[in-house]
Amino acid sequence: MNDYQIRLGVKEDEEFLWEMLYQAIFIPEGEPRPSRDILKEPHIAQSMEGWGREGDIALIAMDADQTLIGAVWVRLFDDTNKTYGYVDEKTPLLGMALLPEYRGKGLGKALLGKMLKIAKQSGYEAVSLSVDPNNPALHLYHKFGFKQIGVDGTSWDMVVKF
Repeated sequence: MNDYQIRLGVKEDEEFLWEMLYQAIFIPEGEPRPSRDILKEPHIAQSMEGWGREGDIALIAMDADQTLIGAVWVRLFDDTNKTYGYVDEKTPLLGMALLPEYRGKGLGKALLGKMLKIAKQSGYEAVSLSVDPNNPALHLYHKFGFKQIGVDGTSWDMVVKF
């Protein structure tokens, strides 16, 4: 897929980032997607609530028509607001999603690669994430050097160090 652009996210992208948070919820093939009310669950909502605080970074992918099609984001948490994939207050937690019709075309690889470069340039020593081990994105995370460091419910906590 070559006709896309990636730009830095802005505060006005918050609504789209909420949609991407919903899309990031892994649902096994053939199972129904949960209601969007799942975004109100505290451990999920805190992943995006108050977007735009210090340390929040997003990259937004757009198609040739400037339609938003995917995003990757990092943000810092601490012991008072930790969520899935949390390591420590110095390690940003990564989230990423694409609209379903854009998956498997190399866009996730481009987004993740750019975000990891930005995170490293921002002085972070590592980035963490949480992923269901059945999620096809796990292969991509392994390619970029993410290693499993724990299990939280049905998901793996992973980290890549720079």
